[in-house]
Amino acid sequence: MSLESIMSKPVDQPRSSALMNSQLLQVKDLHVQYFTQRGAVKAVDGVSFEVSQGEVFGLAGESGCGKSTIAHAILRILHSPAVITGGEIHFESQDILGMNQTELEHFRWQSISLVTQSAMNALNPVENVASQITDVLEVHAKMPRLDRNQRAAELFTMVGLDPSRLKDYPHQLSGGMRQRVVIAMALALNPKMIIMDEPTTALDVIVQKQIMQKIEDLQSGLGFSTMFITHDLSLLVEQSTRIAIMYAGEIVETAPSRELFAQPYHFYTQGLMNSFPSLTGPKNNLTGIPGAPPDLVNPPSGCRFHLRCPAAQERCIVEKPAWREISAGHFAACHLA
Repeated sequence: MSLESIMSKPVDQPRSSALMNSQLLQVKDLHVQYFTQRGAVKAVDGVSFEVSQGEVFGLAGESGCGKSTIAHAILRILHSPAVITGGEIHFESQDILGMNQTELEHFRWQSISLVTQSAMNALNPVENVASQITDVLEVHAKMPRLDRNQRAAELFTMVGLDPSRLKDYPHQLSGGMRQRVVIAMALALNPKMIIMDEPTTALDVIVQKQIMQKIEDLQSGLGFSTMFITHDLSLLVEQSTRIAIMYAGEIVETAPSRELFAQPYHFYTQGLMNSFPSLTGPKNNLTGIPGAPPDLVNPPSGCRFHLRCPAAQERCIVEKPAWREISAGHFAACHLA
């Protein structure tokens, strides 16, 4: 694949009604387990969702609820003891779980790419960043060396970095600059979708704002879809089109972001909403969610949140809540919604 063929790929208009009606990624009844000495950890337990073209889909929840496991399952980069034990994952007409290794190598980076949680851990400390970007272009696009170097410089400019820093090593860059390098790598082959797994973790609020603005500008200009994973619900409400709330391996609520912010139905979502301050309106006391997430080797019966829910009833303990549409496009799994 040449540089010209990559750059000539049509650029979709972001978030148009036509794009938003076209499903790009479909995850259906996904199950992922970690087989440990204690038993099988049900890290992802029957998760289903879709991401449309041009959409920014947010996935939020506490640490350990299964968000990153879903991202790694989509790209088939899970390692032992993690095993996908059921479900379907389709990207356009492609069955990701049915792909062989050659098909996966072509699929990754060109169809979906990943921005990982820690840029310092994602980058090789003993190679300069130029070689790490051009390696993606060489392996996945078979581009000539001159074109690889030209594309790397273009990508640096695109994410707001001076191409003169391409020869630097990761330790010579600030945290925000390293995060931009990882974003540049994710954009290398102009994928249709980018999974961003906690892209602003460990960054101060000023740099976080800069990174989020750059991501938004790139998404608007290039038209790719984004799956945005974070535990920071306030960040998702501002950035995403639609949000899914995840708890203990399950999605418990999903809705358009503004609607979720205005009217959360699940008590876990309400707890998350009450855990961060509002910049406008009256001052309210922040309240945390008592207790801790359940043991996913032996998850509780009924609603998995009932042990921490302030409104739990007998029915919540014994009966698993059905997934139902409360209002148009707003779904929740809660008996009391």
